[in-house]
Amino acid sequence: MNDPLLQLDSIDWAILGVLQADASLAVHEIGERVGLSSNACWRRIKRLEESGIIARRVALLDPDKLGLATTVFVAIKTQRHDPAWLAAFSSSIAGIAEISECHRMAGDVDYLLKIVVRDIAHYDRIYRKLIAAVPDLADVSSSFSMEKLKATTALPRPL
Repeated sequence: MNDPLLQLDSIDWAILGVLQADASLAVHEIGERVGLSSNACWRRIKRLEESGIIARRVALLDPDKLGLATTVFVAIKTQRHDPAWLAAFSSSIAGIAEISECHRMAGDVDYLLKIVVRDIAHYDRIYRKLIAAVPDLADVSSSFSMEKLKATTALPRPL
């Protein structure tokens, strides 16, 4: 069984749930919440990290409190789909810190970016940087988020 997902039991899922809610908890606190000793809990967390299921532990920042209250979703269409263009595009977007996510899409849009900025003027500077850095963009359409109704980093347990 090479699929790590098949090796997870209910305690592993409980540990993952606790860590997704608060990765700063001490191992003994996580163990108490899931019904394990500190050592047993630590071994399971270590296995989850080594298998890559836990990719990393980070602090989530509040963008509003940092003055980054504007989220923009940018749909990109291109006429080019060759490896050289994709490498140039990937390199360009990697160099723009305000781009927090980029997805290659199926359907009418080729790429969807999530950009976090202070305001429209800040976005305009990022837009200009993007179109200057990336050749052969057929269409760049921006949608500004008016209100965040749901946002989570927690992944659900697959059925």
